[in-house]
Amino acid sequence: MNAGINKLTICIKGAGEIASAVAWRLYQANLRRIFMLECSQPLAVRRQVSFCEAVYEGYHTVEGVKAVTVDSSSQVEAAWSTGAIAILIDPSWEALRALAPDVCVDAIMAKTNLGTTRADAPLVIGLGPGFIAQKDVHMVIETNRGHDLGRIFTTGGAEKNTGIPGSVNGFSVERVLRSPQDGLFQASAAIGEAVKQGDYIGSVGKKMVQANLDGVVRGLIRSGTQVTKGLKLGDIDPRGNIDHCATISDKARAIAGSVLEGILRVYLVPAED
Repeated sequence: MNAGINKLTICIKGAGEIASAVAWRLYQANLRRIFMLECSQPLAVRRQVSFCEAVYEGYHTVEGVKAVTVDSSSQVEAAWSTGAIAILIDPSWEALRALAPDVCVDAIMAKTNLGTTRADAPLVIGLGPGFIAQKDVHMVIETNRGHDLGRIFTTGGAEKNTGIPGSVNGFSVERVLRSPQDGLFQASAAIGEAVKQGDYIGSVGKKMVQANLDGVVRGLIRSGTQVTKGLKLGDIDPRGNIDHCATISDKARAIAGSVLEGILRVYLVPAED
């Protein structure tokens, strides 16, 4: 089994920041038969490191790894033959049945289970709250920052959603830009732009969205997106390092590493003494 581990077919539900870090990590570990399932209008904030941008542009590259959109399950092999990760617009997960993956990772980060079951693949991994190992999935990985970040649960589940963003340089809720109302979001700043507290980042309808601290716009949803009140629009990084905008975060790398470990636990057979 070890010799064929790089032949595993891996499905990742979602193609946002965390899902993309998982795909990137597996790809770099030479597990390259990866397809990702997305909706038709993904709302990623950290767009530069999210493969779901390929839904809009046809392709997207994260730290040297390329993903391309394909129209059907029959085109996935062709994408793999070019060295790319395949992305399908498939919110109902029809490709699961067509491609019968060895591994399925639910990386939608919805904080609840939207329908993933252990029948999806021989190994099913759920990221974050909303999953119970041995009930919904085979493994659950902790996604909350802190001592247990990246911990693999083979029974039970991750911490409940706190609704409070992780602290960076002492800032938590202040980092996140949220929509003040329902309406059309129009950006007036760009990812990678340095801003000061009080600067206008954009607007929703006639209401302005302002930065709550000094830093760099690390993430921002697409301008022209229809949004709802309270939706996360962007992320201000108080560390001020522009390079962070285009690179995978420490949190995402930790979670991705645990997904790789979970796969190896099941599919890598120990060498005989």
